[in-house]
Amino acid sequence: MQILDLTLDQLTGRLNQTFGKGRFHATALYREIFKSGNPNFFESKEFTSSPAFTRQLKHKINLTPGQVVETFKENNLTKFITKLSDGEKIESVIIPMTNHQTLCVSSQVGCKMGCRFCETGRMGFKRNLKIFEITGQLFNARFTLKEKIKNIVFMGMGEPFDNFDPVIQAIRIMNEQKGFDIALRHITVSTSGLINGIEKLAGMDMPGLRLAISINAADDKTRSWLMPVNKTIPLISLKKALQSFPLTKRGCFLFEYILIKGLNDSQKDAIRLADYIKPLPVRLNLIPCNPVNGFNYESPCDADMHKFAQTLTNKGIFVIKRWTRGQSVAAGCGQLGQKC
Repeated sequence: MQILDLTLDQLTGRLNQTFGKGRFHATALYREIFKSGNPNFFESKEFTSSPAFTRQLKHKINLTPGQVVETFKENNLTKFITKLSDGEKIESVIIPMTNHQTLCVSSQVGCKMGCRFCETGRMGFKRNLKIFEITGQLFNARFTLKEKIKNIVFMGMGEPFDNFDPVIQAIRIMNEQKGFDIALRHITVSTSGLINGIEKLAGMDMPGLRLAISINAADDKTRSWLMPVNKTIPLISLKKALQSFPLTKRGCFLFEYILIKGLNDSQKDAIRLADYIKPLPVRLNLIPCNPVNGFNYESPCDADMHKFAQTLTNKGIFVIKRWTRGQSVAAGCGQLGQKC
């Protein structure tokens, strides 16, 4: 029984089916592992009173979040590498915020999307992560590295909607109140624009879960060159899917725009982007391009980034400028995979 695969209700069902036990023991087991990170759950009072059952249960429970084999620090930012049971490695990043920390998780080993500005895309696709390998990143961040994680962003290695079912199950486990207890409004899933995933998510009861789109250009020619997914899912199709998405009353989409000198940073690009966004409710993250092997472009200077942002603001777009963090340890946007 891989416990990091299960919600509390699912664990309750398993215990009932296998041992004839119920919510009492399931809640205690969940508390010890998901809330406290305690693999020695059998020492808690709920289990010491049932030694025969506890001995059986110990042999059924698997807790294998993966082994943290390396960590890299830049100021208060931490990147950690997890070695999985088959020897593959993934990277995750803990990003310090004002009052909490955000964990950037991976959903695949490598990626199929092939975005030119992304190191993970250069790796190619190796395999999808299993549910416990996704939730295991949060387990390790909290209990191996002792970090206080409040936010989750699926912006690490891989395309989350290309591994849809395990990602959604992992989100449900992360959201479990008696476990990791991450509110849905504090979880963001980022996609390169897979509208089948957007449409499937639209039909699910997950209010507050945030959806981010890696946009990076507002014309099909440039975006198709940067992001091959645009050749089969052009901008007009992506926008139609977003227009049909059931946001909460005050909800909005997050757009991520990697600013690349001489490629997508002109005033014409800014105006075209503003026109594409309207009338979608969007918060735009403007991110300077990070160095990536084989991608011979640079980020614009700060003045040009400010100018681009101001043009969007003047058009009524809410813009957040994200200055480079983690670049020295290859933990910036587009850089994950260099250490694997």
